[in-house]
Amino acid sequence: MKIRTDIAYQQCINADCGATFDVAEPLFECPKCGDLLDTCYDWSKAAMPRRLSAFEAKWADQADPLAFSGVWRFHELLPFARREHIITLGEGRTILQRADRVAEYAGLAPGRLFLQYEGLNPSASFKDNGMTAAYTHARLVGAKRAICASTGNTSASVALFSAVDGRIPAAVLVGSGKIAYGKLAQALDFGVRVIQVEGDFDTCMKRVKEVARELGFYLMNSLNPFRLEGQKTIMYRILEGLRWEVPDWIVVPGGNLGNSSAFGKAFKELHEAGLIKRLPRLAVIVAEGADTLYRIVNEEKIAWNGGRVDEAGIAAFYEQMDAENRRAKTLASAIEINRPVNLKKCLRALEWTGGVVEKVSDQEILDAKAQVGAGGFGCEPASAAGVAGARKLVAAGTIGRDEHIACVLTGHALKDPNITVAYHTLGDDELREAYGDYGVRGANSANKPIVVEDNLEKIIAAIQA
Repeated sequence: MKIRTDIAYQQCINADCGATFDVAEPLFECPKCGDLLDTCYDWSKAAMPRRLSAFEAKWADQADPLAFSGVWRFHELLPFARREHIITLGEGRTILQRADRVAEYAGLAPGRLFLQYEGLNPSASFKDNGMTAAYTHARLVGAKRAICASTGNTSASVALFSAVDGRIPAAVLVGSGKIAYGKLAQALDFGVRVIQVEGDFDTCMKRVKEVARELGFYLMNSLNPFRLEGQKTIMYRILEGLRWEVPDWIVVPGGNLGNSSAFGKAFKELHEAGLIKRLPRLAVIVAEGADTLYRIVNEEKIAWNGGRVDEAGIAAFYEQMDAENRRAKTLASAIEINRPVNLKKCLRALEWTGGVVEKVSDQEILDAKAQVGAGGFGCEPASAAGVAGARKLVAAGTIGRDEHIACVLTGHALKDPNITVAYHTLGDDELREAYGDYGVRGANSANKPIVVEDNLEKIIAAIQA
């Protein structure tokens, strides 16, 4: 099916601005007001399918690189680029798995909880869904260099696509001591230029935007509206896994809030096109130590308000945060972010879906992570925040025991193996000594190795204990 690129354009999300720009402009913010941009489409010109099940036929054409991709298989739903621009590594070939053991832990009835495992992507995280779209757009606009700030997964994905593409070298900025080795190893191995900045993710994000403006580098963070287009497809695959039935809830960890923003946009577009009858509710789960979204939504009561967000309220919140020197602090490093760049888009998604925001402790995250692992899926700590949050929302009665929910597991367990091993092997005091006072008070689901001497009888006894 031929894709027309004249249907795509960029638009400022601010209702008082709404400026539009050509799809071929490499923008990461509105040049007129500085707000976030959307990738938008004139769907009357698009080759939209009559039903979502039409996409299943593409599975039969595995020789086609676009059909092989779990992102570009849905090309008609993100038609901003022609086939010749697309760079794909077979990303998005992930699975939705019924998880009754985890459902029981969360307080849900059997058959009600599903895990969308994005750790199966080429760089082992959900970022590849967005990076294939961002690199495709970078090709479209003729970008020469790329850059990103990262807590780890973005740098790994940028480095991978940069290495495979070979035409757009990249640099990544990471906070000094703020990146898990499993992720840093990928960035180093793929040959990208890694700059460790003295500071955290928010520091790196500020500098990356300045570098992008100063040197004309193509920005690969989720400020880039085209990256979020790729991340929409995670929801398409969830729908496909549920035989195109919309679940009651989508539960996702919240860091820079790109996923929640993309998911809301995906369902809004499908609903407006008549391809789904209703939107699921969105639950965004943040860490207690990085709870900006929770405070802004639940305490400050700031909302999307039809595109007229209380800018002064957000500014006052951040000013107070700086005055108190509140810094993001959580073992779930992928969501250790103080100033989420997609805050407004997330507020919009929450309004569209009647969504909620919950926060969970590091202890709750690690315990949920152990339950996910025991159910057959290894995930990084940030991924498990969604399951921990689902459990908390079920206990509060926000999510009903018989409702259907899909939790997005954003990254593979080997992204941050040190925490996993520490959780299962160290005592309470050792955990606190190794990771600081994060509220880790006990490994409730620990699977500690049993140490025995080289003696057959003792080995058998340990096995049968």
